[in-house]
Amino acid sequence: MSAGQFAVFGHPISHSLSPQIHQAFAHQFGLELEYRTIDAAPDAFNAAVHQFFAEGGRGANVTLPHKAAAFALAHERSEAASRAGSANVLTALPDGRLAAHNTDGDGMVRDITERHEVDLRGHTALLLGAGGAAHGAAWALLDAGVETLTIVNRTPETADALADAIGDPARAHTRYWEDLADLGAFDLIVNATSAGVLGASLDLPFAIVGNRALCYDLSYGEAATGFLAWARTAGARYAFDGLGMLVETAADAFELWHGQRPDTDPVYAQLRQQYG
Repeated sequence: MSAGQFAVFGHPISHSLSPQIHQAFAHQFGLELEYRTIDAAPDAFNAAVHQFFAEGGRGANVTLPHKAAAFALAHERSEAASRAGSANVLTALPDGRLAAHNTDGDGMVRDITERHEVDLRGHTALLLGAGGAAHGAAWALLDAGVETLTIVNRTPETADALADAIGDPARAHTRYWEDLADLGAFDLIVNATSAGVLGASLDLPFAIVGNRALCYDLSYGEAATGFLAWARTAGARYAFDGLGMLVETAADAFELWHGQRPDTDPVYAQLRQQYG
């Protein structure tokens, strides 16, 4: 049975595992779908999205650097997307309009708490970065029960804007990147920066890693290698990349589009075996 046309938008995007993941999910239900990558520069993103849906597209995943733009062009927005101000999923509505969703945070928390069996309640959390990916993660971490969320970003105004949007200064606050070495140790450190994708080094102090710390990179594969190597050298108890998060967020999108929840474990296991 044909399930229609789907795609993932990004820039760059050729590295994306989303086509492989969605084909694996579709195979579980005997569905045939067309799922492709679309590389769109920022100034061409809106036109590319409208063309895709005008030509019969049913749904699209959205990754760097287009999550804020995807949120802006949608006509309806889920609560998670509205809180984050960004979207990683676009869905065609029957009347031709577009709905935006953000499944990043839920997918990340589910990967940490269910797949890796780490309870986040009571953790002191440090969020590195304040862009679209960080917005998706911040509320989910608070919903998961972290005690405090400290947000640092090289552009402090961006971090301040995220903390202000959360509006819970007792739990979510910002600090300057330059002061990282003086902030003490954290139980959870989430790398939501694009440093790994861009091949840049974060140059983080070891002092921020607590003795039971979980270090989690929202990226996966080569992009996460530097951060995870730093975490292990710093003595983190756990160091995970975002491959499981990618699979979980893809499952959320698949369920939105097809009304069926795929089994993520075999798909994650296959990808982990392939990509380490």
